[in-house]
Amino acid sequence: MGFEEMDTNEYVDPSFWCFDSLYMPQQHPARDAQDTFFIQNPHQSNASRLPSSFVSAVKQMHEKGGAGSTGWGYNCRRGPSGPENSFPLTEFLETRIWMQRIWRNSTRQVEGVVADKNLSLGHLMGVMETFYKAIGIQKLKFKPTFNPYTEPSMEIFGYHPGLKRWIEVGNSGMFRPEMLRPMGLPEDVTVIAWGLSLER
Repeated sequence: MGFEEMDTNEYVDPSFWCFDSLYMPQQHPARDAQDTFFIQNPHQSNASRLPSSFVSAVKQMHEKGGAGSTGWGYNCRRGPSGPENSFPLTEFLETRIWMQRIWRNSTRQVEGVVADKNLSLGHLMGVMETFYKAIGIQKLKFKPTFNPYTEPSMEIFGYHPGLKRWIEVGNSGMFRPEMLRPMGLPEDVTVIAWGLSLER
C-alpha cells in the first residue's frame, strides 16, 4: 500500500506525547492508572527533549482553544504532576485494559497516519477496506464513535465467517483541528488516522 514503518527509537514516552498532544483532556479516563501502564524514572525517555514552543501551543489549545474550538477550559498542569514527568508504557499510542471472558492487559496494535490536503472520511474508509481485504477480511462496517483526538471517529468491524458475527478490528478517524493547529499545519491539510488490531 506504499506505507513505511516509522522507527521512533523510543520505547517510553512522556504523557505529553501519548495524551496532551492528542488533545486528550488531563482528566480523561484513559489517563487513569487502570487504563494505562505508568512507570517512574524510565531508563530512557524523551521528556527532556519536548519542544517548548509546541508544548506551549498545545497548552494554549487545551486552556483557551483555537481553530473554532473553545478548548477544554482548564489550567493545563506542568511540573512534577504534569505531562513531562509521567511516563505511560505504551505499545504505540495507546494501551487498553479490560475485563471480559478472556482477559488480556493490552492489545497489539498497528497504527497509521496520513496527512495531505483535503483528505476526507471516504479516503479513510478506502484505506481501511484495502488494508483489511489484503489480510483476508472481506466485509467491513463502520460505526460512529467518540475519540477525543478525532472527529469524526469510527469503530471498524469485520465479519468473521467462522464465528458468524461481526468483531471489532479497529478504530479510526480524522484528527481534530485542535491537534493539528499547534503543529503549524496549514488549514487545508487534514489527517486520517487509525489503530488496527484483531485483539480489540
